[in-house]
Amino acid sequence: MLFLEALGLLAAHILSWVAVCHALLTKRDPRSALGWTVTALLLPVLGPLLYVLFGISRAQSRAEKIMRQRVAQQPEYAYPACPASPSELVPEHIVRMAHLGRGLTDQPLCGGNALSPLRNGDEAYPAMLDAIAQARDHVFLVTYIFNAGQTGTAFIEALTAAAARGVDVRVLVDGIGTLYSWRKPWKKLAAQGIKTALFLPPKLFPLNLSINLRNHRKVLICDDTGFTGGMNIADDNLQSGRKSCVQDMHFRCLGPIVNHLRRAFLLNWGFCTGEYTPLPPGSSQARGESRCRIVMDGPGNDADMLNDLFCGVINAARRTVRIMTPYFLPTHDLMASLRSAGQRGVDVRVTLPARNNLPYVHWATFRLLPTLLDAGVRVWHQPPPFAHTKLLAVDGYYSQIGSANLDARSLRLNFELNMEVFDPAFHDLLAAHMDDAVNRSREVTLADLAGQSLPVRLRNAACWIFSPYL
Repeated sequence: MLFLEALGLLAAHILSWVAVCHALLTKRDPRSALGWTVTALLLPVLGPLLYVLFGISRAQSRAEKIMRQRVAQQPEYAYPACPASPSELVPEHIVRMAHLGRGLTDQPLCGGNALSPLRNGDEAYPAMLDAIAQARDHVFLVTYIFNAGQTGTAFIEALTAAAARGVDVRVLVDGIGTLYSWRKPWKKLAAQGIKTALFLPPKLFPLNLSINLRNHRKVLICDDTGFTGGMNIADDNLQSGRKSCVQDMHFRCLGPIVNHLRRAFLLNWGFCTGEYTPLPPGSSQARGESRCRIVMDGPGNDADMLNDLFCGVINAARRTVRIMTPYFLPTHDLMASLRSAGQRGVDVRVTLPARNNLPYVHWATFRLLPTLLDAGVRVWHQPPPFAHTKLLAVDGYYSQIGSANLDARSLRLNFELNMEVFDPAFHDLLAAHMDDAVNRSREVTLADLAGQSLPVRLRNAACWIFSPYL
């Protein structure tokens, strides 16, 4: 018996040291490596198990590697051609922002696009359903959450009708995102033979415990009309006649950038199914004045692409930075960029929800705010309903929309899709939306934070410790 106990103890310690060695060799952030080392050594059995569940990034950028090979072998997999950007006098620091995105993504800006903001599900869902009804060739949908309810039923009916008339319908839902609804409406599509897939669903056979890696992207392509932004498919996004709802914003995209959204979907689809089908023919017809670029980020890339992009753009800002995000736990690099911008006189404004659907994230954010306010960054709390909107607008010219929040989960763990937009008119639309929210919001001050009780400050700090995993 003593021999078996000693053997079990030895095995537990070996597992701990295996986890420690893996963390030391693979983690790029020393704080993350240290945290997992301490966890594995102090909790000989539980620690390695937690590391397997939450610490290992199994999902490498396999799709990108395969696609690069396809580009070399088959030209039709290269980035679709775009019209030349219109000649205009662009400020030098805005040009540097464009060069930054090009260097990080290896993609040129795509000109000739028209983007239309759609506020909440009341505007977005009818537009999306109409586009599905009009589609004649293909409908590609990837979403993090596809909940049951009035909205889910409407999408199932529209997708089923599209498939019945011969449209190539494909639906991709995140494996963890499916857990948000007890009923799974997308299963009705699979039951009818419509192509559906799950992104890294947790399961025991075959073993897949990558519960910390999630596809947070939201994209719909219906022939030559695209949609992207931060909105899931759920009744929560409907404002009319509901006491509890979520504010959000989605965007209709027309023009050559839709070809890039289509390519992004096929990368996702190939990653999950192994089926890398040729790109359908797309339109290169100019539909507007916006120059855009798709930014796909996720674990396995050599760099934290979105984090580097946010930092670079904010570092280049000269006059204004407006941010709206539901979850605000910036990385150390991003905190430094925001502080630097505030200290050099840039008008940095951050709008957050006054009431969050994840209270522990809200509490953790309070721990970071004094550092930003000291540097001249201004923060507002937007009154309910909870705002899930994710926007960035800089210097009257540059904007960014998409699925990524400003927290470690989005910037380090999730698979995200954002879009850069270079267009003064589009910038002004987003800036007006954020300024309107600020006018209805309460500014957070250092006096407010200093007035918090000791138990509240300790609660906030305790949540902040776990901010890399919230």
